[in-house]
Amino acid sequence: MDMELDIDGGIEEASAPRRLGLTNTIQASFGAPDNPDYIFDIVASQDSSVMAVSLSTNVIKLYSPVTGQYLGDINGHEGTISEISFSDLNSPQILHSCSVDGTIRAWDTRNRQQVSILRGKSSSGEMFSFNIGGSTGDLVAAGSNAKVLFWDWRNQKQVACLEECHMEDVTQVRFHPNRRDRLVSGSVDGLMCVIDASSNINDDDQLESVMNVGTSIARIGFFGASNKKLWCLTHVETLSIWDWEDTLQEAAIGEARATASANWNLPHVDYFVNCHYSLSHDRLWLIGGTNDGSLGYFPVSYNRSNGQNQPNSSVIGSLGAALIGGHVGVVRSVWSPFNVGVEPVHNQRIVWTGGEDGRLCCWSEGDMSLKNRAWISPGLIMKTLKNSKQHRHRPY
Repeated sequence: MDMELDIDGGIEEASAPRRLGLTNTIQASFGAPDNPDYIFDIVASQDSSVMAVSLSTNVIKLYSPVTGQYLGDINGHEGTISEISFSDLNSPQILHSCSVDGTIRAWDTRNRQQVSILRGKSSSGEMFSFNIGGSTGDLVAAGSNAKVLFWDWRNQKQVACLEECHMEDVTQVRFHPNRRDRLVSGSVDGLMCVIDASSNINDDDQLESVMNVGTSIARIGFFGASNKKLWCLTHVETLSIWDWEDTLQEAAIGEARATASANWNLPHVDYFVNCHYSLSHDRLWLIGGTNDGSLGYFPVSYNRSNGQNQPNSSVIGSLGAALIGGHVGVVRSVWSPFNVGVEPVHNQRIVWTGGEDGRLCCWSEGDMSLKNRAWISPGLIMKTLKNSKQHRHRPY
């Protein structure tokens, strides 16, 4: 099966797997040999004019996703950065971030200055995930210590705190792309909760339904033509697929790593980075990686819901594409313009990856040779020596 990236975020199937070419390598961060700095997340603006990269040094670095040019640093967070996102469609230059320092911040990427900040009413509340939605697009939701918090971005006031949805830390919050007044939260307690955020938000009336995954939740995402489906990756590397409106589990893959490993000739798949959805081909792709930095795209197939509350048969298919030779450690994030359904930047079909080796790698179809290897001077790296190995991983 060949992999060709299309402008809808998809991967077109052909006859044999393709190895994408490494075209650019940037050492975004250094660190001590026994405690290296590493990359958490990669996101880019809707117009692909700027790419943001969060590091374990509590710094966000900015680059051009087209050329890899370094644009500067954003400093301000005092704890591990949990998530970053270009969330405001009306202000594409504004980057948002949340951190275990208990804040959600907005930054103007043009001058790299903070423009606003949200804090929980409890000074001890860590922030593990956030999302912006609501019927007017001004509602901010955040996952915290067994709580789901809400703010009105217009006045920056906290408007609700749900304490009865989850018993443990909330690792993911996502507003539905079409029904922006519906939020799904995921937690270490293994539950995904559907919350009605259309009116006065409270514990008594707003919890619509609960889906029990059964183990700690790492990532969730909506997909499908009308975003009726929900995928869920767990911290023990299982994958499940749900109809979130009917609270039906449509697929459950408990041995996902073993299944994916059987479908390529590289070392065992050790973890999953994310899922990507192709709208034009109605295909969900699972991105798996090895501890030495190799990545593979695997298609996920399953029978549609049969109306019964039982998971159907599911299959992780043969390798669609491989990204090999760029990283020497665990890969934390994968980004391409096809994630958000925009036109390829400058007609380049590219993928950026970042990981625990502190490297940013750019991949593209065609030429397999490394076109550019850029290294940032150590003088540009803000080192915080207090960062230690217990912070080497995401909050979960």
